[in-house]
Amino acid sequence: MAAAARFFIRGANSKLSITGIGNGSQSSFVETLVKLSPSSNSRTKTQRRHAHFTFQPDPERTQYGPTQKMNLFQSVTSALDNTLATDPTAVIFGEDVAFGGVFRCTVGLRDKYGKDRVFNTPLCEQGIVGFGIGAAVAGATAIAEIQFADYIYPAFDQIVNEAAKYRYRSGNLFDCGSLTIRAPWGCVGHGSLYHSQSPEAFFAHCPGIKVVIPRSPVQAKGLLLSCIADQNPCIFFEPKILYRAAVEQVPVEPYTIPLSQADIVQEGSDVTLVAWGTQIHVMREVANMAQEKLGVSCEVIDLQTILPWDVETVCKSVVKTGRLLISHEAPITGGFAAEISSSVQEECFLNLEAPISRVCEDDQLLNPVSQLLVSLNPRLSLFSLRSSYQWRSARKRHFVDHPIRKQHPDGLHVPSAS
Repeated sequence: MAAAARFFIRGANSKLSITGIGNGSQSSFVETLVKLSPSSNSRTKTQRRHAHFTFQPDPERTQYGPTQKMNLFQSVTSALDNTLATDPTAVIFGEDVAFGGVFRCTVGLRDKYGKDRVFNTPLCEQGIVGFGIGAAVAGATAIAEIQFADYIYPAFDQIVNEAAKYRYRSGNLFDCGSLTIRAPWGCVGHGSLYHSQSPEAFFAHCPGIKVVIPRSPVQAKGLLLSCIADQNPCIFFEPKILYRAAVEQVPVEPYTIPLSQADIVQEGSDVTLVAWGTQIHVMREVANMAQEKLGVSCEVIDLQTILPWDVETVCKSVVKTGRLLISHEAPITGGFAAEISSSVQEECFLNLEAPISRVCEDDQLLNPVSQLLVSLNPRLSLFSLRSSYQWRSARKRHFVDHPIRKQHPDGLHVPSAS
């Protein structure tokens, strides 16, 4: 452990710097955030149209105190800053995090908190997560960054066979629950094979960890702080296309948003739309199109936590609407939409008016031409929604009052009370 720590902390003394901010030198934390703030960039607009979506901010949350205009990467920085300020055991490490990271999520933190708490690591994802497990077991609040979610696979064994099972195999004597793994995630429009993947389904099959994906700056900060505070190892995937595209008024002070609790971002009565991350904004656009063109009222649900997911909220919505469409950026075969579809089919079979629809990426390797044409295309989702709504069941609709399956907070299924 000590040798591994020395090996990783060498990164804290590296001479790496980045040009473009302070001409290669680290400026102060506040000065750097001001330079990168949305208000200083005339191209950053809340309602800017991107390749396949328009970001739609949530209403301002005043219950958490004063707010400040932030984009998503700044809200992540704010959450990390809050953690380092209030938790003396917190450390942040990963490739290039000492000078801000490739997406600037840790900018200024090394200058503010020192090289012993924010430091670089070698390019070794297995080592990054392995070190994080050891640091968490030793009592640190370990926040590891994988530079892109596409490169998390070398750390798969460490996450699935070590982090997820550490508490169980020690008989609850030891745990690495204070480990949080951050990673930029999802399509961006030009990322191609190795900078566009959405690997959440790989980890959704692993009890013992939590998998979280935010849709906005406000959600990102609150959910990240919840992951850091949670007593289970968490993977926090950050939609990288939203880093600068998503801008909201974000509370400055720390706050948390409950994990494993889906958020109904738009209420409706005819069709339930379920998604997470960037795809929520596509679904909101689909809902608006469905209302305007078809007169169909859609309920949009942001799952937020993939594992353990909120079965109850989704099923209650489907009981109300009778129809379900699920969409995600990952390939359709084996995607998490299949798990949602199967669970809803089991719980709400007699309430369904039409077959459950999935609008997801094709089973193909992503390339700059194709990656924005399938699941990310709102018109394809609208076509699938229209087909679902026009489908007529030969049976009369039955409402069945029965207990909906619950999930243990740690991701294990438990029977409902009779």
